[in-house]
Amino acid sequence: MMDSKKKRLVIIGGGFGGLNLARKVDKSAYDIVLIDRNNYHSFPPLYYQVASSGLEPASISFPFRRELNSRSYSGCSFRMGEVTRIDTAVRTVHTQFETVPYDELVIAAGTTNNFFGIPDLHKHVYTIKSTPEAIRCRNEVLDRLERAALCDDKRRRARLLTFVVVGGGPAGVEIAGALGEFKRYILRREYPSIRQDEMKVMIVEGSDALLRAMGPRSSADALEGLSQLMVDVCLGKTMKSYSDGVAIFADGSQVETDTVIWTAGVTGVDIALEGTEVAPGPGRRLAVDEYCRVKGLDGVYAIGDIALMETADYPHGHPQVAQAALQQGATLARNLSRPQQQWEPFRYRDKGSMATIGRNRAVVDIGKIHMSGRAAWWTWLVVHLMTLLGMRNKAVVFINWMWSYFNFSAGLRLLMRPERYPLRNHWNE
Repeated sequence: MMDSKKKRLVIIGGGFGGLNLARKVDKSAYDIVLIDRNNYHSFPPLYYQVASSGLEPASISFPFRRELNSRSYSGCSFRMGEVTRIDTAVRTVHTQFETVPYDELVIAAGTTNNFFGIPDLHKHVYTIKSTPEAIRCRNEVLDRLERAALCDDKRRRARLLTFVVVGGGPAGVEIAGALGEFKRYILRREYPSIRQDEMKVMIVEGSDALLRAMGPRSSADALEGLSQLMVDVCLGKTMKSYSDGVAIFADGSQVETDTVIWTAGVTGVDIALEGTEVAPGPGRRLAVDEYCRVKGLDGVYAIGDIALMETADYPHGHPQVAQAALQQGATLARNLSRPQQQWEPFRYRDKGSMATIGRNRAVVDIGKIHMSGRAAWWTWLVVHLMTLLGMRNKAVVFINWMWSYFNFSAGLRLLMRPERYPLRNHWNE
């Protein structure tokens, strides 16, 4: 039941920024409605582990309704739905199921895959920007291995066993490293009919370095780590098209493969804005001021990956990482909980960057401090465990990681496809 004396604060997106805002904002001043397309919060830094059979999906997901029942979220309600448009003139948010009015609106919808205008690419590549996408990717990787184990045609077998990862950022490096670990440590034991040299893992990056945003030492360590895992690294190479099992690159080269995993870029989630001339900027990000207010809109804010706040230190906006979303959510919560004349501008505090390449292989940059190898891997592990929601999830993930660490096997390589029937005929879908 909503309190008519309070303002209604609607938050679109239950990611890091949206949940942190909902937890910290003054509940005595607002009735809070959280809207998300899923009924669970998920942990994007570990999508690659689901895609590579390292973790089960439930280990990195947490139900919104259970989380919102806790004391720190008292006064928050949840509505499942995908926001299709926002009418700023009458202050309403529209999903495929309902219309939700608001007094104040926070857009924390995050980003989705960016295919850079390559025609029909989204129909042919696998992505890992959500839990369902990661599950699909896992199933297809396992499917290729099972089919290759039965295939006698050399050319067809080679296509089945060639895995191309496009994008040399953290997600690309991590999924390539996971596939490299599979090739090096697991293939011979679980797929004895497939020779190690038959499985080919490639990572393709358009710039001249992996993990370019993290600095040259991390780039060099990532290159060395992937090479040790027998991953072929191709730098300065961009994809032009992919169809019919053939990836074509801008330099004219081609690779026959049935599996392309796309991690090359992101763009803001597409939400139509009505009743205003305000439109998203570069990367479909919404331009905001130093208080996270969307420029040109009254009572509308944006935080996290979808927000574009241009400052002297970050002329192209803040990094699209969890820390920026968490900090913006916390700052906006404090501001909305006090008189406007006491608002504080947002100042991003860079707490460092990290990426894992495989067992005992990771890179960490914190200010001028650089770590790699075993120490970096344990640091990466601890930070990610601390950030996961729910003690059960933390315990399950830790046990899985320790089991895999000592046995080189997560035991989760289960190929489970959803049934097609019965067809859905409810909720107007």
